[in-house]
Amino acid sequence: MSRNAVGWFEIYVDDMTRACAFYEAVFGKMLERLSAEGDAATSELQMWAFRGDPNDGGAAGSLVQMPGFKAGGNSVIVYFSCADCAVEAARAAAHGGRIFKDKFSIGQYGHIALVEDTEGNMIGLHSMN
Repeated sequence: MSRNAVGWFEIYVDDMTRACAFYEAVFGKMLERLSAEGDAATSELQMWAFRGDPNDGGAAGSLVQMPGFKAGGNSVIVYFSCADCAVEAARAAAHGGRIFKDKFSIGQYGHIALVEDTEGNMIGLHSMN
């Protein structure tokens, strides 16, 4: 079976409640709490997943809050697929994020916008129109 290059992503956050509210508002999808029941080593680890189906395109991933791992300032950008990335960029700004780069063309590959979430992480938005 052929797979996409990205199999999973994690976006580290400092305030899980604030981060969940931001991502749910921007993308209009509810996140789902992941738990590692009975594992004392992960009792301080908190993960909320972007729901996905392994048979669908794209990659699944989650927001993560873990002691000792600060949000923001990362050098990895995760791109979320959108119908029109300008719409999600506007939602990001309306829900405590910041538009870093408004929607712009990348030629035959569509359009992208770059925003910062409420935790200081840079994320990408991609759409074909």
